[in-house]
Amino acid sequence: LFFAPALPMERIPLDDLTAFATVARLRSFRQAARDLEVSPSALSHTLRQLEERLGLRLLHRTTRSVTPTEAGARLLDRLLPALGEIAGALDEVNTFRDSPVGTLRINAPRAAAALVLGPLVNRFLQRHPGMRVELVCDDGFVDIVKAGFDAGVRFSETLQQDMVAVPLGPEQQFQVVASPALVARWGTPTHPRDLLGLPCIRVRFPSGAYYRWEFNRGAETLALDVDGPLALDDMPLIIQAACAGLGFAYTYAPYAAPAIAQGLLLPVLPDWSPMSPGFQLYYPSRRHPPAGLRAFVEMLREGANPPQPAP
Repeated sequence: LFFAPALPMERIPLDDLTAFATVARLRSFRQAARDLEVSPSALSHTLRQLEERLGLRLLHRTTRSVTPTEAGARLLDRLLPALGEIAGALDEVNTFRDSPVGTLRINAPRAAAALVLGPLVNRFLQRHPGMRVELVCDDGFVDIVKAGFDAGVRFSETLQQDMVAVPLGPEQQFQVVASPALVARWGTPTHPRDLLGLPCIRVRFPSGAYYRWEFNRGAETLALDVDGPLALDDMPLIIQAACAGLGFAYTYAPYAAPAIAQGLLLPVLPDWSPMSPGFQLYYPSRRHPPAGLRAFVEMLREGANPPQPAP
């Protein structure tokens, strides 16, 4: 317990309160230190000083976890809206600049980063040299608000209703591929259900669940739980394994295109290859989104609706 007399609240630096809120929200000194761009040891020292000033323990610390105390949880509940208002006020001033400044943090699946986000981020940074972008690739479902991201990327069917979504790039096609040697050994499937008796490279989510391969032809759709000797969570590795003949693979068509062009892979069941509406950039519905996020969204919408030449 701490017994130091508490100082008046106005004497506590705003940076210290921000540090506490970040640690308490993320429940990790290491992740909070990365977000605040300080060392974990410096952040821990700041939090101990804050607790001494308040005369209260705000965080329970163990070697494996960090959780707010009852007092810390109450303080966090009051601080988050206030800090959000301050950030919004500062960012509103940012709109008076010719070009926004600051950091845009985006969480996205690795496939979205590889297939669509790279060129968009490059164009954004060229247009707004005062901005920085932190792109975190994560195939799991992430609470972007809790994790401190400005925006995330997912397929539209997985988005929550309270999010604003903006199309990000074209439709994406999925396809099954296999090496010529594997097809010669097992034959060419003529229906997706034929894959149930064949070695397949399974797609594993970070949660531990396996992706059910989806197919459609005309009005007929189905999803299959395939089986096989190998499960992976990385598309480039899946393509490598398919080229090595370890199994039939289900992948985004752009990933397989180079190997198909080189004769290392063959398309399988092309008539059943489904199209997805494509990725969506999403962010919380709020009155004043950060200026950098607004600029990025405006750039996306310009690409979807390019200006028409004057007649």
